[in-house]
Formats: sequence, C-alpha cells, structure tokens
Amino acid sequence: MEPVRPDLVPDAELSRDEMEALQHEIADAAVFVDDVAIDPDRLSNPLASAASEGEPPIVAGVDQSFLQDGDGTEDRALSAVVAMQGGEVIERVYAVTPLEIPYIPGLLAFREGGPILAALEALSVEPDLLLFDGSGRIHFQQAGIATHMGVVLDAPCIGVAKSLLCGRPRSDVENLPEGARVAIEANDRVDAPAGTLIGYAVQTRQYDSPDRYINPLYVSPGHRVGPETAADVVLALASSYKLPEPVRLADGYADEAKRAVRD
Repeated sequence: MEPVRPDLVPDAELSRDEMEALQHEIADAAVFVDDVAIDPDRLSNPLASAASEGEPPIVAGVDQSFLQDGDGTEDRALSAVVAMQGGEVIERVYAVTPLEIPYIPGLLAFREGGPILAALEALSVEPDLLLFDGSGRIHFQQAGIATHMGVVLDAPCIGVAKSLLCGRPRSDVENLPEGARVAIEANDRVDAPAGTLIGYAVQTRQYDSPDRYINPLYVSPGHRVGPETAADVVLALASSYKLPEPVRLADGYADEAKRAVRD
C-alpha cells in the first residue's frame, strides 16, 4: 500500500500548530459514512463479506510496539501488520523506524505514522479494511491515527481504542452486557458540533460475574466507514477475546517481532 495523499503524510518536524492544522485538513477530507460494501453480518470465522462475491475480504490489523536504546529510552517504533482472509492469516509484516517526537495526546500519528506506512508499503496484499489500535473520529480534531492513515491511503479504516480520548458517552458504560454498544458524542473537547455521533463504546466480551467486569472498546470510523458499521465489524471480528482478531494478532506479532529485533 502506498500513500494516495503524500501531502498529508505525518511529518514530525512540523510545529504543534502545524500538526493540528494538518489534522483539520485530514478531518475535512475524511469520509465518516459507509462507501464500501462491507456486510458485518457475514464477517465471521471464516470471514466473508459483500465486498466480493468471490474471495472473502482481506482485513488487516495494525499495532505498535517500541524499542529502547542502551539507556532504556524508547528510540524506535515498530509497526506490525497482520492480514487475514477467510479467518486465516495470509501475511505478516513489520517495520522499524526512529522515534522523532515524544508521545503527545492527540498527535499519535506524527509519532507512529512513519513505521505504519513503512509496514503497509511492505505488505504484498491489498487489504479491503484496516483496523488500528488507536482512535479514528474519536479525537480532538476528528483525526486520530485511523483517520490520518485512512485519508493518506484512501483506504477503509476503523479505530479501536482501549480508552476514551475525548467525547462523552450518552449513557453509562460500566459493566455493559456482551454485545452492547453506547454512542459516543462530541463534547467541548472535540472540534465538532456538540452531540455529533463520533463512535461507540462496544462491549465485545464480558465476565459472567457481578464482582468484576471488562471495560468496553472505543470504536470509531477512520475513513470510508460509518460509526454503526465500525461497531458491527468489531463485534463480528471479536472471537474469544476482547480485541477484534486482526488487532489481537497484530499485537502479539508486534511483541514477537520486537524480540527478534532485539536478538
């Protein structure tokens, strides 16, 4: 995969104001409604979808890990991509690039976008859908890493975050039953009209116990996917674990690749 919008590729040398200005441009270019034929009802194991009458779609999960120098300082980012088709892993790739800026909430793509794009460029297959460990529209400028990468690549993308960066749940998200979803709307921390639907808290798994519970995932459209479909896809791709399978496997592969690089 190669950038369709190279002018929007993350540049760590920009000032914070320039980064945020670029994010506004990305949000303006993003498509937060369905414009691809993905049928979440047919996304199961084995995977199938209306994206093609023949071969099932290729769904890729993307996750990050970090490498340290001799002083224990994180100096490199490792991006891992696992592509799946029909419930089977068909390709795994990773890329390592230097870390150029520290972690700054809301500017994750400028820290991690380089290795992600490098890994996706090394991928020999063309994913029909990308799932990122991070936010999409649930973001201060509506341009989280799934949106930024989606617009740069012009690819359907979904953000799957473990915590809520911004926005407000429309109802309580504590101890939700498995399969439940709660709408996340824009508040005064999001550059969107108050009340705008920007994603969902999605409960993929839950304990059958009153004494403990699993927190939901925060799912948002990245690009060319609507919020309802994004939530449906994540529920369909979560098997026995909380994370959807492509992201879960990418997370494990990132750890495996990190060990290989260190050795």
